Amino acid sequence: MRMGAIDIGTNSMRLLICDYIDGELLNRKKFVSTTRIGKGVDENGFIREDAIKRNLDALKEFYDLSKDEGCEELYCIGTSALRDSKNSDDFIKRAKLEVGIDVDVISGDDESNLGFLGVLKGANESKDILVVDIGGGSTEFILGNSEGIKFAKSENVGALRMTEKFLTTDIVDDYEFDMMSEFIEREIKDTINYLKEREINKLVGIGGTITSLSAINQELEVYSMEKIHGSEINIDEIEKILQNLKKMTLNDKKTLKGLQSKRADIITAGVKILHIIMKKLELSDIVVSEYDNLEGLICLKAKKMS
Repeated sequence: MRMGAIDIGTNSMRLLICDYIDGELLNRKKFVSTTRIGKGVDENGFIREDAIKRNLDALKEFYDLSKDEGCEELYCIGTSALRDSKNSDDFIKRAKLEVGIDVDVISGDDESNLGFLGVLKGANESKDILVVDIGGGSTEFILGNSEGIKFAKSENVGALRMTEKFLTTDIVDDYEFDMMSEFIEREIKDTINYLKEREINKLVGIGGTITSLSAINQELEVYSMEKIHGSEINIDEIEKILQNLKKMTLNDKKTLKGLQSKRADIITAGVKILHIIMKKLELSDIVVSEYDNLEGLICLKAKKMS
């Protein structure tokens, strides 16, 4: 069966189209649109009208694309920004009315579960792995293995949220950067302390910040799911990229090999979140997964249908 899944994230909207055959996801295709539904949400609590319009337009495009691709089923979830905004109901109603799509706003726990399910689909793990999903509005931590999840926590630190809250200058200001770093450390302290006591056999990263980081590290001219999935990045490489990003102007970042220009303004904050997590947990390597909550959503829905 041909199926589609849409994730309306704080920074971007993504679509996965694939064939679900005998429990396998075949002919996977992914599409991304930087729609920034979360722009300004942290500051005033509301999704702005221009952001609603932008996201409805993108949703319509993805809906049409899924029909052109022959999808028999299409599912749509909303995450951090739609969870946090006071007018998310307005967006959900308009999505149903104007596009014909039901948007299911999921909890941080559900988001974690789907992300973990997706990662396991891309790699069967019997020992405990920690999955970190750095999004635009939040970061999910999920610890578990192929038998299930042992710990899941969603923290309100994300690449777009941290950029809006702290980073106001073109070339990153050291004082603002340090303020942001201290804030991130404070926010995730309890989660880090809990995870420090656990045995983590492997760190796996999902989400746009981490896949972009891998693409930058590999200097990819053209994004390739095959080259990203299963790639590894070590802490030294992350530190080097981070120091480089801190010195660059926005225009410099937009031309950086491997980085989508629309992600250029928030990448520094995203990479710093990961850097702090790895430093605090004393983990030197991260494996990047191209299987994430979209694959998890398809697997979950397909199982329910069978």
